[in-house]
Amino acid sequence: MVRSYARSTMLLSLLLLALPLAEPAQAQAYPTKPVTIISDSAPGSAIDTSLRIIADGLSQHWGQQVVVLNRPGAGGAISAKVAAEALPDGYTVYAPALSVFLTIPGKAPNLPLQLPRDFVPIGLTADQPMSIGINPKLGINNLAELIARAKKEPDKISYAVTGVGRLTHLTGELLQIRGDIKLQMVPYTGGSAQAIADIIGGRVAMVIEGYSGLAGTYQSGTLKALAVASEKRLPHIPDLPTVAETLPGFVAAGWQCVVAPVGTPEAIVRKVSDDLRAVLVKPEVKDKLAARGSYVHPATPAEALAFVRSQQELWKPALEQVEMQFKKK
Repeated sequence: MVRSYARSTMLLSLLLLALPLAEPAQAQAYPTKPVTIISDSAPGSAIDTSLRIIADGLSQHWGQQVVVLNRPGAGGAISAKVAAEALPDGYTVYAPALSVFLTIPGKAPNLPLQLPRDFVPIGLTADQPMSIGINPKLGINNLAELIARAKKEPDKISYAVTGVGRLTHLTGELLQIRGDIKLQMVPYTGGSAQAIADIIGGRVAMVIEGYSGLAGTYQSGTLKALAVASEKRLPHIPDLPTVAETLPGFVAAGWQCVVAPVGTPEAIVRKVSDDLRAVLVKPEVKDKLAARGSYVHPATPAEALAFVRSQQELWKPALEQVEMQFKKK
């Protein structure tokens, strides 16, 4: 009886000692099946274009398919709900754009997101500077000319944005504040495709969107790029001026923070973060993204958390400005 009790106690002790080792072992084997990345952006948008390049890189790195699942709408609330309800096993992660972290409180259900309350941070993907594009038939050659015409014709120049309260909209608001002009905002919810069609058709004058989402139209001459809102001229497009060359200090860039549902094992979070950073620094991935105006931003979970919080503080004044406008309507 005593011997049996001692043997049971020993087996229990060994089992308890083995439990902490189970999670790292699980992470080492991860992934053993396809991984889904939920996106709040529409197919073909600047963010979607960049995310699919990164997903392809992860597929090659893991030897498992990585699928991008687009769930746009409701300012990001739809994708956030789907991601939050996913199993916290590492096989469904979420890559929301900065807009779901910068949303006006109350504008969409359960937004803006807060980390680590709502999701576990994994890392960042790439920075995507906003760009200003116009219909070439307008006869405007640079940003200074656009501002001059807008001053003469307040509220006459319309600009397309892919979502009210999102970065495209906030960038437009900042442009009006800094340029002391009035533009007419035209919101779109289905990505930039319809906006581009309307600009080509002459129904809208200009668009504010990530350069990577409009690179093809700029290169073909369908749209004319006036400026990019990066700190410096983009290495792959050195002839394109920055907004800051006309409005000093003007910088606006999109970004994505990859997160996991709350409860995802820490070892798997670390594994995904490590592998994501390894993929982002691969020359072929960096070059593909840079050619589309997106620039890699590798980050640890802790760095991603600190970055998101700093961005929330940075854009707070612009959000308050938009909120005041909504209250006046």
